[in-house]
Amino acid sequence: MIKEVIVVEGKSDTVAIKRAVQADTIETGGSAIPKWVIDRIRRAQHNRGVIVFTDPDYQGERIRKIISQAVPGCKHAFIKKAEGQGKRNLGVEYASPEVIRRALAEVRTEAEAPAEQITMADMIDAGLVGGAQAKGRRTLLGEKLGIGYANAQQLHKRMLMLQITREEFVEALASVLAQEE
Repeated sequence: MIKEVIVVEGKSDTVAIKRAVQADTIETGGSAIPKWVIDRIRRAQHNRGVIVFTDPDYQGERIRKIISQAVPGCKHAFIKKAEGQGKRNLGVEYASPEVIRRALAEVRTEAEAPAEQITMADMIDAGLVGGAQAKGRRTLLGEKLGIGYANAQQLHKRMLMLQITREEFVEALASVLAQEE
């Protein structure tokens, strides 16, 4: 049984989570999250802790951001786009139980800021911003760090929010660059 309450987008996501693990969920019902749902998430965060586990797409990221702003200190679980790909759609509901268990085992916690922050200049120097290979590098870096894909600005914010250390960043980046060779 997972101690924290897992916040998902909808009923199908809850079904997928319950196939993989024993856990309680709160469903947001989409990105127009009502105040009463935010209040439930706040109460769950206070009593048991919360893991936000949304789809690896724009709407999922939007929901993650809304919850993070309204309820600080949440944990976050991520799946890769390829792991959540259905026949016509993308989402947690299409992920296998093994993928869901791995994502929950690799959960990340929000923080104010790590001791030595990764800067946008670091990202530019690493070739993660602009250029022909930037998107591919960000995709691989997000996978290596277990935080999913994001554009450059969102990736930077996510690394800060989830306490990615400079050491983790450098190590994951070295692995990404080695794959390019």
